Amino acid sequence: MGGGPGGYEAALVASQLGARVQVVERQGMGGSAVLTDVVPSKTLIATAEWLTVTEQAGELGIGADGGPDGDPGALRADMDIVDQRVMRLAQKQSKDIRARLEKEGIEIVAGTGRVGPTISAEGTRLVHVELADGGERELVAEIILVATGATPRVLPTARPDGERILTWAQMYNLTQIPEHLVVVGSGVTGAEFAGAYNALGARVTLVSSRDRVLPGEDENAAELIEGVFRRRGMTVLSRSRAAAVRRTGDGVEVELADGRVVEASHCLVAVGGVPATASLGLEEAGVELSESGHIKVDRVSRTRAFRIYAAGDCTGVLPLASVAAMQGRIAMWHALGDAVAPLDLSTVAANIFTAPEIATIGVTQKQIESGEVDGAITRLPVARNPRAKMLGIKEGFIKLFSERSSGVVIGGVIVAPRASELIYPITIAVAHRLTVDQLANVFTIYPSLTGSISEAARTLHLA
Repeated sequence: MGGGPGGYEAALVASQLGARVQVVERQGMGGSAVLTDVVPSKTLIATAEWLTVTEQAGELGIGADGGPDGDPGALRADMDIVDQRVMRLAQKQSKDIRARLEKEGIEIVAGTGRVGPTISAEGTRLVHVELADGGERELVAEIILVATGATPRVLPTARPDGERILTWAQMYNLTQIPEHLVVVGSGVTGAEFAGAYNALGARVTLVSSRDRVLPGEDENAAELIEGVFRRRGMTVLSRSRAAAVRRTGDGVEVELADGRVVEASHCLVAVGGVPATASLGLEEAGVELSESGHIKVDRVSRTRAFRIYAAGDCTGVLPLASVAAMQGRIAMWHALGDAVAPLDLSTVAANIFTAPEIATIGVTQKQIESGEVDGAITRLPVARNPRAKMLGIKEGFIKLFSERSSGVVIGGVIVAPRASELIYPITIAVAHRLTVDQLANVFTIYPSLTGSISEAARTLHLA
């Protein structure tokens, strides 16, 4: 139930292991991750990233010939074209996923599923499907995976209208760059959209209820990103909570808890998600839900109900597409008797697609400094890397954490362009418990940004 990363990856594994597989999906293959969340948002951010790259153009000796009527020829984004490309790529990815599943003989059922409450003598359950074309169908299942994801959280005092007050799923309705966008929420989603629209040319105000943006992330990384935001002209309102958002004709008013009012053309409310678990018959089937509505699962994705598994954002384990996909695969390996290892969150790499990006893996500096983990810390500025100098990269750093006693790599943070790619060697080191010496003694290309990872590892050598 659900055709997002958790569902379609599970379907491929189950098919590979010889099961007959049916996927129930109401929105389109790939789910919200492909159609309204990860793929479209990162496509939009990729366009914005091109514009941030041009910040160093002058230093690199690149200029633009003046256009007619004194136009300096500066790059700009056409939002209509950008959004058309965003949605076109999302639809293409969805079609590619559908084609892959159909090639493997997996049946895709368009509709909304509900788990039946009883188990038959043969150990099967019924899944009642309201078909997208208006009909109904009953599927007989020995194993059920619930991978229904999450939807944007809606505040009662800031209800979206899809035009001026928006959730992250509605941002692609815009055909023009907002004159002034207020982003409520400074977590990952809020920071990514705020940074992207700021780079695209919008005036942006970021409302953060905490002391800094990205409050749950590495402190040095968050401080750097907030500094970049301010340098690029963004207004960051720290320790400011939004009390209400109101539509005012062709604009919005964002009322803060202290009485201040911010007037703008648009407002994005990015205050987290709600698990899509209501009206699925889960509790009646014996599935245990948390107070927040998330499905409780163990490390092999089992729920408390017989042969019902769950994966992805509906479980609240970690809201990452990569984790959803792994939970789905683990569920099927376990359910169908293949070799399986329980989910290990210590080896999960995460990335925030700001400019520069923030990638993390393993333990945190806070855990080391608090004494929870006995570790060593090193930090190198990216700007001193020779390849970074050539590319005009001046902001960012690489952190590496190791066990003091053994030198085993236990975590890291990278703040740099393409940090999502650069974190991979550190992720391998954490997952396979490599030492800093093993990481340092692998050849790197000169000059390359990965050379700084090797240099960081050398500074942690146990002499």
